[in-house]
Amino acid sequence: MLEIERMADWLAIVASLLGGGVAAGAAFYIVGRRVQRGAAEAAARAAAVESARLLEEARQRMVLAAKEELLRAREAGDEEVARRRREIDRREQGLEERVAALEERDRGLERRGRVLEERERALAATELEARARLERIAGLTAQEAKQELLRRLEDEARGEAAALARDLKEQAKRNADKEAQKILALAIQRLAAEHTAESTVSAVALPSDEMKGRIIGREGRNIRAFEAATGVDVIIDDTPDTVVVSCFDPVRREVGRLALERLIADGRIHPGRIEEVVDKARGEVDASIVEAGEQAIYETGIKGMHPELVKLVGRMKYRTSYGQNILDHSKEVAWLAGIMAAELKLDAQLAKRGALLHDIGKVLTHEHDGTHVQLGVEVATKYGEHPVVVNCIAAHHDDVAHESPVSVIVQAADAVSGSRPGARREAFETYVKRLTQLPGVEKVFAIQAGREVRVVVTPTAIDDGKAGELSEQIARKIERELQYPGQIKVVVIRETRAVDFAR
Repeated sequence: MLEIERMADWLAIVASLLGGGVAAGAAFYIVGRRVQRGAAEAAARAAAVESARLLEEARQRMVLAAKEELLRAREAGDEEVARRRREIDRREQGLEERVAALEERDRGLERRGRVLEERERALAATELEARARLERIAGLTAQEAKQELLRRLEDEARGEAAALARDLKEQAKRNADKEAQKILALAIQRLAAEHTAESTVSAVALPSDEMKGRIIGREGRNIRAFEAATGVDVIIDDTPDTVVVSCFDPVRREVGRLALERLIADGRIHPGRIEEVVDKARGEVDASIVEAGEQAIYETGIKGMHPELVKLVGRMKYRTSYGQNILDHSKEVAWLAGIMAAELKLDAQLAKRGALLHDIGKVLTHEHDGTHVQLGVEVATKYGEHPVVVNCIAAHHDDVAHESPVSVIVQAADAVSGSRPGARREAFETYVKRLTQLPGVEKVFAIQAGREVRVVVTPTAIDDGKAGELSEQIARKIERELQYPGQIKVVVIRETRAVDFAR
């Protein structure tokens, strides 16, 4: 192409040199350009052919490389398949060997089973032969021998069980009695309470006998006004410098005593002044009742009691039972019950609460119908006391069953407090003397503060059958003629002795 261009340029130069003119030069120039363009097109066609050739060669090389890569991958896959096939063949061979071993083991077990069956049949035959031989020797069938053996074993087991139960029961009883005595002794030793027997009269000291006339007043108007205002009887006799206030109601008797002491100290004794002083004394007694209840609650360490119950506890200060002050008795029972509950790892608070309230119904017996136990249960339930406390009140005379160990402790503490020497006045002494007038009765004793009556009869006059009738007769007689809280146990004792002498 360069040669053609040089030729065109030379032609143009030659034309211009020859002087062919401008037209000839232009013609030669146009011809040269056409020749140049044709040469350029030929060169482009040659370049395109060369490019196509190069692309074809590149494509062929890529196809060959891909075929080679595919061939290598196929060879690798064939090797992996062959490896896995060899592994599968190895595992199948191992499984076949295990199956063969299991089959051989199974055949061995079958052989051992047949041997064992043969041995069992042989043992069974031997056992049957031995049993038949024993039956011939003992003269008993196997079932009869079995029953006889079981019977003997059962008899021996029953005997041993009965002996063991008896030993355990006696041991438990000994331990229980010993422990109970220990706890009661400990509680009694730790508590030393004072006991006084109150009567139905209160004595008021006078500065002089001249004061008796002022108490009586003109034509007895002062003493009548005083007795009407207080509800007590004023006894003025020949006893020097003393006036007696008598009343079965301790609260009214205390109001009368306090009012009379205030009138004597003031010196102004007339009906108007008497009414004023009696009203003040009644208010002071009411306040002292509340104070006594709060003091009892504080002394026993009880918390959270209803104010109305506190007031009823204070009223126990002016009530007595068999001559024993109920408040002092209830506090003592509370202390004893608390000590015993603590020793037994029980709730000491509930025990003291139930003990303090166990006789709370006695302050209501003259205001409501029912026994003091029934009234105590009603008032304790009304003011939201714990069910265990309510059961302590209900069961302390065995009117109902004990529902907790605490109620049993309260009953024991009540018995300890009531049976202390000097705690209660023997109210039955005069009554039991009349019982000796019954035919066949030799002696009568009232014990346990009147809660038990023991009657000793003449054995020649009363036989065993009549002893039961006599105990029932005395019990019914006591029910008809006496008023008492709780229950009274009647025991008739008949003793027969045969005496002889060896000479």
